[in-house]
Amino acid sequence: MIDLKTDNLLINKEVNENLESILNRKAFSNGYIFYGPEGIGKKQTSIKFIKEIFNKYSSISNIEKKIIDNNHPDFLLIEPTYFLKGNLINRSEAEPSKNNKGIIRIEQIRNLKTFLGQKSIESEQKIVLIDDAHLLNEAASNCLLKTLEEPANGIFILLTSRLNLLLDTIISRCQLIRFKSFSYKHLDIFIRNNLDSLDLDVYKELNLQDFINTANGSPGKILKDIKLWKELPNEIKENLDLPLSDNLEILKITKIISEKLDIDQQIFLINFIQQKYWAKTKNSKIVEKLENLKIHLKSFIQPRLAWEVTLLKIAIEDL
Repeated sequence: MIDLKTDNLLINKEVNENLESILNRKAFSNGYIFYGPEGIGKKQTSIKFIKEIFNKYSSISNIEKKIIDNNHPDFLLIEPTYFLKGNLINRSEAEPSKNNKGIIRIEQIRNLKTFLGQKSIESEQKIVLIDDAHLLNEAASNCLLKTLEEPANGIFILLTSRLNLLLDTIISRCQLIRFKSFSYKHLDIFIRNNLDSLDLDVYKELNLQDFINTANGSPGKILKDIKLWKELPNEIKENLDLPLSDNLEILKITKIISEKLDIDQQIFLINFIQQKYWAKTKNSKIVEKLENLKIHLKSFIQPRLAWEVTLLKIAIEDL
């Protein structure tokens, strides 16, 4: 049985029932694509699924830990790689650059032939997990397609939040497992169930329903946003009773934001401010200006200037 709750993330019930049926029938496809928004448990579910497949053929202990550590002889994790100081690094080996999510390269896919060509040691079939499969480059995608077309001693599980970026021919050769966003009710339950694992100071400072409203149905995003909130300097938190109207105060706060926050933290702050602004003013023009600010930041426009222009325009709008 696949647990419905694991590692502080909810597991979609429909997905769980679908995978249970596959396991019970031992009707394994050559390939699966787990797709849906980020932070809703795709990787956690895939690990549980892989463990249960291995359990069908082996009684050894610590299977799940071996999978997580990428230390099972019949399991291979493929993840995006990126260059760090001239060296090619797997994403899990170090924190990637904020602006470089990495790619999956053809060499990684070519290495699959060696892995799949070896006899299974603890299972009847080998399993390959490809994380963020939408980051396959063109050459790697075409190479993977050829591998999927050839009969092999293996099961492929591709994880993605961007199904539209995968080749249609790859999609057509895999069974699709859709992970849906969670409802407001389920996210509220998630926060209450994880009260002890989160910093209680956050509960004193904020109405956590704001995090639910900006989570887009993702428990993982709630955890990430709470972490980002705790990292914000107090001088920024204390000035969130916006819209600001004093020009000098605007220039002061934008200087602090641009100097002390990285882009991910700034995007989080914008999302949080949008929620606050809308609740306070119901002014869609202000929300639109903040949305444009996110676009500017992602386009690498000078952050301080982008913040100054946006908040000054909002101050005028609010008059």
